[in-house]
Amino acid sequence: MERTPDGTPVGVDDPYDVADVCDHLTSDGRCRYALDHAGADREFAAERRRDDYACHVGEDGCWKACPHYRSTTDMKECVRCGLEEVRIAHEDVQPLLEEHHLMYGDASDEPSVEAGEAGIAADDAGPHEITVALCRWCHAKVHKSFARIDDDASPDPEAIAEREQRHGKELDEMGFTSASERFE
Repeated sequence: MERTPDGTPVGVDDPYDVADVCDHLTSDGRCRYALDHAGADREFAAERRRDDYACHVGEDGCWKACPHYRSTTDMKECVRCGLEEVRIAHEDVQPLLEEHHLMYGDASDEPSVEAGEAGIAADDAGPHEITVALCRWCHAKVHKSFARIDDDASPDPEAIAEREQRHGKELDEMGFTSASERFE
């Protein structure tokens, strides 16, 4: 199983198996990275420009080959147990969902690790940033045990209680109370 730099498990054997499409891929199949960050990797941008900015990975989805691949979460629901996020505006409460790194990209926009180093396969242009959303409870289980993100899991009772409490607050905020009732 893959591990974090601190040595804790991330919950998958191959992060690319659960990774989504590239964050830089537009709906028409073009590479937004080459369009928006041409100065960061001039050679990559020039190659994409010659190909009308088409994503060089194409439809086969072999994201390992792209030096600028990144797949980050939308933070809508836990990928392990399906718990949905409920945020209450103007309240400083801990979110139900947390970003979980399956693979850590380099801090810069350009890859700094050569193929063959640090366990990166020859066909892997990494390091890439790959994240998914996990609820706080699943996140703890993945890092502190042998739990996997693809386990068939149900939300913890504590997680459901927290979510329902937030749903109740949400419904209270949407309720209508006339001014005469509020200021009796």
